[in-house]
Amino acid sequence: MIKDNQKVFNRLLVILDAAIIAGSFVFSYFVKFYILNDGPGPGVLPVEDYIALLPVLVPGFVLLYYRCGVYAPKRTVRFKFEIFSIVQANTVGLALMIIMLYMVIKEINYSRSVIVFFWGFNIAFTGGLRLILRKSLRTMRKKGYNLKHILVVGYSRAAEEYIDRLKDNPQWGYVVCGILDNHIPAGTLYKGIKVLGTLGNLEIILPENKLDEIAITLPLKDYDNLEQIVNICEKSGVHTKFIPDYNSLIPTRPYTEDLMGLPVINIRYVPLTNTGNRVIKRAMDIVGSLFGILITSPIMLVSAIAVKCSSPGPVIFKQERVGLHNKPFYMYKFRSMMVQAPSNEQKGWTVKDDPRVTKVGKVLRRTSLDELPQLFNILKGDMSLIGPRPERPQFVEKFKEEIPRYMIKHQVRPGLTGWAQVNGLRGDTSIRKRIEYDIYYIENWTLGFDIKIIFLTFFTGFINKNAY
Repeated sequence: MIKDNQKVFNRLLVILDAAIIAGSFVFSYFVKFYILNDGPGPGVLPVEDYIALLPVLVPGFVLLYYRCGVYAPKRTVRFKFEIFSIVQANTVGLALMIIMLYMVIKEINYSRSVIVFFWGFNIAFTGGLRLILRKSLRTMRKKGYNLKHILVVGYSRAAEEYIDRLKDNPQWGYVVCGILDNHIPAGTLYKGIKVLGTLGNLEIILPENKLDEIAITLPLKDYDNLEQIVNICEKSGVHTKFIPDYNSLIPTRPYTEDLMGLPVINIRYVPLTNTGNRVIKRAMDIVGSLFGILITSPIMLVSAIAVKCSSPGPVIFKQERVGLHNKPFYMYKFRSMMVQAPSNEQKGWTVKDDPRVTKVGKVLRRTSLDELPQLFNILKGDMSLIGPRPERPQFVEKFKEEIPRYMIKHQVRPGLTGWAQVNGLRGDTSIRKRIEYDIYYIENWTLGFDIKIIFLTFFTGFINKNAY
C-alpha cells in the first residue's frame, strides 16, 4: 500500500535534496575556481571554508523547501508549478545567504559568483531529480505499481466530474474501486466504476484497510449524512477528501479564505476587489485617459465641428448608464442622432438604416469616434479604459431577469472597450455571449490582460460593423 511507503519515500527525498544542496555548493566552487579559472588565486578562501557552511546551509534550504511547498504532494500538480516552488525556495535562500554573509557576519571573502552558480546548479539538479522521479513514477503506474485506491462516497455531479478527471489523467495513478450511494442501485456503472452498495456499507469496507483515500462526493440532498461519514472515516485513519457538490449553485471558480479559523467560501473570485489591484488599474486609467485626450484632441475637435454643422443640437450627448456597484452615471458621446424627446430615445437600440442617425453620426458610429468623449468619464472615475460596456438602466432591469449572472458585470467599472468587444461582440450582438466574455474578464483580470485588450483594440480596428 502506498500509505505504508510514503513516509519512507518522503524521507529519502529529503536526503537526496540535502545531498544535492551540498553537492551543488561544492561543485559551484570547483566550476568557479578550477574550470573557469586556473585554481584559487591569492586571497581566495579554500574549499574547506565553503564546506564549513554546509551544516547551516543544508538544513536551512531543506526548511525553505518545506515552507515553499516543495514537499507537498505533487501527484496531480503540473511540473511547472513544482519547478516554481523550487525556484522560489532557492531565490529566498539566495537572498538570505547574501544578507547573512555580507551584512550580518560580514564575511566578504566568500565569492559572489560561487553563490550565484550554486543558485543555478541547485535549481537545475533538484528540478532534474524531480523530473526523473515523475517519469519513473509514471512508468511504474502504467505497469500497475504506485497506485492509489479510492472509494467514492456519494453519487452526484461532483462524483462524476471527479471520476472523469481521474480517468482523463491516468498518470496520476488513481484507481477508483467503487461508489457508495443510498439512491443509486447496486451494480450501476459509471465509466466502468460500479456502485457497490449503500452508505451503510462504509463501516464494512473500511476495516479491511485496503484503501488509500476516501472521496466524499455526496449530493446536496444527502449532506445530513456528512458528519456521520466523516466520523467513520476519521476512526479508520484513511485519508479523506471532501468534494462539495455545489456546481449547480456556484457555476464558477470559488475560493476560500480563513476568517480566524472559520473557512469561508467566496462564490466568485474578482481580482479587482483587491485594493492594490484597484490602485494599479485606476493609475493606468488616469494616465491612459490623459494621454488619450492629448493624442485625440485634434480628432475630437474636428468631430465636434462636424456634429455641430450636421444638425441642430448639442455636440455632446449625455446618456444615463449603470456603472460600478449599480450606481448610475452619465456617459458622454458625440451626438450622432437628431435631437429627440427622452421618451423616444429610451425606447430601444438603433436599427439598420435608422432615420434618426445623422450622416455624420453614421461615420462616427462606424469608426467608434463617437465614444472618444468617454475618455473624460474615465478621468472622472465613472469608467475604466478596459471593462464591460455599460448599459442603460431600463435594459439592466430587463436583462438581470432574463440573463443569469448579468449583474456580475457591475462588480467592476465599465470600460471604453473590453474583452467582449475585441472578440467582435459589439453593437447589435448577443447579450448572453457578451456577458460570458465580461465574466471571464472579471474573474481573470491582470494588468497584462488589460494591456493585451488595448493592443487588440488597435489591431482589430475601431470599425464597428454592427453599429447603426
